[in-house]
Amino acid sequence: MIRLLQIESIKLWNNRISRILIVSYFILLTFIALFATIKFDIGQVHFQLADQGIFNFPYIWHFNSYIAAFFKLFLAIVIVSMMSNEYSNKTIKQNLIDGLSKKEFILSKFLTVVVFSLISTVFVFFVSLILGLFYSDYNELSIIFSDLEYLVAFFVKLLGFFSFCLFLGIFVKRSAFALGFLILWQVIEGIAYGLIRWQSDGNTADAITQFFPLNSMSNLIKEPISRMGAVQSVADQIGESVTKDYAVHWYEIFIVLIWTFIFIYLSYALLKKRDL
Repeated sequence: MIRLLQIESIKLWNNRISRILIVSYFILLTFIALFATIKFDIGQVHFQLADQGIFNFPYIWHFNSYIAAFFKLFLAIVIVSMMSNEYSNKTIKQNLIDGLSKKEFILSKFLTVVVFSLISTVFVFFVSLILGLFYSDYNELSIIFSDLEYLVAFFVKLLGFFSFCLFLGIFVKRSAFALGFLILWQVIEGIAYGLIRWQSDGNTADAITQFFPLNSMSNLIKEPISRMGAVQSVADQIGESVTKDYAVHWYEIFIVLIWTFIFIYLSYALLKKRDL
């Protein structure tokens, strides 16, 4: 496995665009800290986001993992480009000639996906921990390390999404078309949700579309904004109650892991069948 990872790391680091995207991705993750400095001046009202509790433990794990997931497209571009470069530069054929089996080739790509997901999760953990230690009103260890399941959900979400991108990179062969297909699939899932809701109701639509690949990944970490104390207070003042399930459920993780297995298996089956 170490040998396979070394091969992939050399390929990625020698590609200038991939190198820039990877570095940019991790720089952007650190920009989550900028939320602490954002100030709003609305007439006589002055407030800073950090003072609204977004960096309080354990809420910070939910908020930061949700925000960090938006930047995953940078690594998605790296992954689909990684596959398109294999075809355009004919390195995939050379690797197979040099003795790498198709199974090892797919394994090397999947290991890269796992490493990207794991490093991203660890990175978000440390950024969140540092921000929380600076700004959180609660510093008891039992509170600091509660709700870490959001980081588990973040890891699984990236793992599933990057596996989907890997499959698209192999299926389409061209990075631009693969990313276009990714956007198209998102649109298809949205249209399917709308049609199901039109024919039934929101609960039925949610129950069915939770098994769709991109929607299942999105369900892992629900939006955290309505969970904020300030939002809850405003809702109470206008007579509304925010009742939403923000928890990470095991079956949601299981659904995404099943999709991850399907995407990797299909990637291998496609590569095995295809004449290179």
